[in-house]
Amino acid sequence: MNENLFASFIAPTILGLPAAVLIILFPPLLIPTSKHLINNRLITTQQWLIKLTSKQMMAMHNTKGRTWSLMLVSLIIFIATTNLLGLLPHSFTPTTQLSMNLAMAIPLWAGAVIMGFRSKIKNALAHFLPQGTPTPLIPMLVIIETISLLIQPMALAVRLTANITAGHLLMHLIGSATLAMSTINLPSTLIIFTILILLTILEIAVALIQAYVFTLLVSLYLHDNT
Repeated sequence: MNENLFASFIAPTILGLPAAVLIILFPPLLIPTSKHLINNRLITTQQWLIKLTSKQMMAMHNTKGRTWSLMLVSLIIFIATTNLLGLLPHSFTPTTQLSMNLAMAIPLWAGAVIMGFRSKIKNALAHFLPQGTPTPLIPMLVIIETISLLIQPMALAVRLTANITAGHLLMHLIGSATLAMSTINLPSTLIIFTILILLTILEIAVALIQAYVFTLLVSLYLHDNT
């Protein structure tokens, strides 16, 4: 039987209705919260990681940029948990959908750019024309800088989609090879299975790194416009 490699990337449905919304809302339910005065180790570790990440991303921002701290921390937690849940068998990863990643990237990028034009319009316009540019090159450079600005949200979304999709496809191929070799050659199966375990560890790291990179780039766009 021929198996479709991209079947796991098809948005699931329940009784003919799209279930992507429910899947997107599920990761926040896994974040533990506590109302006690003294937290347990899990809550303490979680708060320490959030504080560390927030401090690292917000260190370069001014007061206006730090108002985005809650949104950026929520963004990195959402992307990280979604990527990690997508590594479970028979699960769906929303971040493999370019449409969803664009839906996250475009509003954040547009908000940062609009804030820059409202608060520092001279600096924002100065990015389109580097200082000391020869007069004949001015029209070309303005066009190039405009295009580079407009493709920033697309680059954000494509980077996240490509990295998560490539990892899932590679795991699927190696997993299928392990299953096929299990009835042919046991030593080869053990070697391939070891590679699969190492790849799974790598994909866990990639899931966390890509969440951090996505949020960090949004933070850098915000820094350039505040």
